[in-house]
Amino acid sequence: MAAGEYDNAGEYISHHLVNLTYGRLPAGAETCSGSIAETTQWGFAGCAAEASSMGFMAFHVDSLMWSFGMGIIAMLIFFVAARKASSDTPGRFQGAIEMVVEFVGNTTKDVFHGRTGAIAPIALTVFVWVFMMNLMKLVPVDLIPFPLELAGVKFQKVTATADPNITLGMATFVFILMIGFSIKNKGWGFLKELSFTPFNTWVMVPVNLVLEIVGLLAKPVSLGLRLFGNMFAGEVIFLLIATLFGAGLLYLPVAAGLQVAWAIFHILVIVLQAFIFMVLTIVYLAMAHDEH
Repeated sequence: MAAGEYDNAGEYISHHLVNLTYGRLPAGAETCSGSIAETTQWGFAGCAAEASSMGFMAFHVDSLMWSFGMGIIAMLIFFVAARKASSDTPGRFQGAIEMVVEFVGNTTKDVFHGRTGAIAPIALTVFVWVFMMNLMKLVPVDLIPFPLELAGVKFQKVTATADPNITLGMATFVFILMIGFSIKNKGWGFLKELSFTPFNTWVMVPVNLVLEIVGLLAKPVSLGLRLFGNMFAGEVIFLLIATLFGAGLLYLPVAAGLQVAWAIFHILVIVLQAFIFMVLTIVYLAMAHDEH
């Protein structure tokens, strides 16, 4: 394992938790060599310190690449299933896809009381996309990053949902949909709802607005951080187990057993987290349609 190429387990884990970051390194920032950058420059971060100095507007190239890649693969799977769909002799592949679509459709009907419209397709997209990104968690931690590092790509995180930028970005999109549906279905009633809930009096309008706005903002934050926290914690445990492979031959059977056991358990986590993200999305969109 690549763990043997690092001075200690902490350095190995820290290295694997850094994204492939592209951004603007400002003048005066500390570089990987320990010197101070004399001029502002654009490029890929060579270490965690440079990635941190690039700030909020830097791009996590690996997270973007893997998230888009998983989305494209998911669309191709459904495209192939649609092209080969047959009502006479449906195969196992078509049956599996139909089970997923039916499961998401039934879940949407159970949670969203009313005409579902675009809600079910949104829920299906969210479930499948999050599931595909979570699925990369089962790829051995060094299978992709180590060959890329030999090729000159120093950092590579393949699980996009272990990056808060991805999970909070998806949660923000859900939040925008929620606000859009609220305005579309309630009009000025949405503002009235914010102003007179929970205290139905003019005197308490400022208090109501503060409480309701905080509650609204808490929804996307909790939605994104819940998924990120579970995926990030799982990644750290996989890395801790991987360090045992570099601890000596005596630990190889233990490391292999723990790796397989944690991967099997993580299959449940992968599906469950995708399901929770989907259900909460439906719930939030349902709240945008419901009248107090």
